[in-house]
Amino acid sequence: MTNQNMVISDAKSCLTAIAVAMPDSTMFPQTVSQNGYSLSRKKLLKKLETCGNGARINAFLDSMRASSPTRRASDTKDQSSWDQLHHPSALSMFEEMMNISKGKQIVVFLDYDGTLSPIVEDPDRAFMTDEMRDAVKDVAKFFPTAIVSGRSRAKVFSFVRLSELYYAGSHGMDIRGPTKGHKQGRENQTVICQPAREFLPTINDVYKTLIEKLKHIPGAKVENNIFCLSVHYRCVEEKNWGDLSDQVKSILKGYQQLRITQGRKVIEIRPTIKWDKGNALEFLLESLGYAESNDIFPIYIGDDRTDEDAFKVLRRKGQGLGILVSNAPKETCASYSLKEPSEVMDFLTRLVEWKQSQYPY
Repeated sequence: MTNQNMVISDAKSCLTAIAVAMPDSTMFPQTVSQNGYSLSRKKLLKKLETCGNGARINAFLDSMRASSPTRRASDTKDQSSWDQLHHPSALSMFEEMMNISKGKQIVVFLDYDGTLSPIVEDPDRAFMTDEMRDAVKDVAKFFPTAIVSGRSRAKVFSFVRLSELYYAGSHGMDIRGPTKGHKQGRENQTVICQPAREFLPTINDVYKTLIEKLKHIPGAKVENNIFCLSVHYRCVEEKNWGDLSDQVKSILKGYQQLRITQGRKVIEIRPTIKWDKGNALEFLLESLGYAESNDIFPIYIGDDRTDEDAFKVLRRKGQGLGILVSNAPKETCASYSLKEPSEVMDFLTRLVEWKQSQYPY
């Protein structure tokens, strides 16, 4: 088992520790809707090669729109078919899932925004309910539990406020383990892994530039997640999305060490190292001593495109399962689905009740 007091502060060391190969990330979604037709990422990239910079700008806007879908009336019917055929409810399939996990150690991984808390206009006010906090706290009594978020580790800790958890902030680029003794409310965990430390000066420079360049766009918000940056456009009028994307891309041209990815109405700016939530999941399993174990059953619950990296790892390893939180059909590598944070809380509550039933008092 990994010594949890060690400090691994560079990407090479972290990668060596778990020895995995990561797929390249991209700022484009798997499919983009264009003029009523579905355009695959492969075809989209080919189109960009032949159409020049104008197409690149339009494609980036298409990507922004694809990351921010509007719920349609027909989605209810599509949701039912999607649930039943491909990604059934984790609540309706709960007993089957637990039967698969029997005899194995369950480890729980949770995204934050859109999973434990609702998506809100102001990211600084994405508070989880006390009931959700209690549900997560109860889960952690029985299973190793980690929060894996694009937020800075300190920020997500300030929301969750449970020191008995593992925290992987900045899309897994800042990982710390539980506080010894589980003293709630104190964040003095020992660093396990920070693979992007060398990028901090560059990220800080870009953050200052973004603040200056985007201040004229109403509703734009730049969040410093320490090892990555988020440009939120949830409160930006769509007519200004082109200006915002132009500004971001123009700034990033001078920083080859950084790359652009996208989430739900947010543009993410991250180091070019091959490190994501899938790496974080594998690193945490290794830290817990389960790297070579077949008796492990990870459950990863998330709502965002960045969570797909973790879902892919679980599919590749053939261990555990991924649960996508979404109230509309999406392409995903997850096996099951939940519609919203309230269903996530119901699932966590059932997980605790199931565990308690295994060992009645």
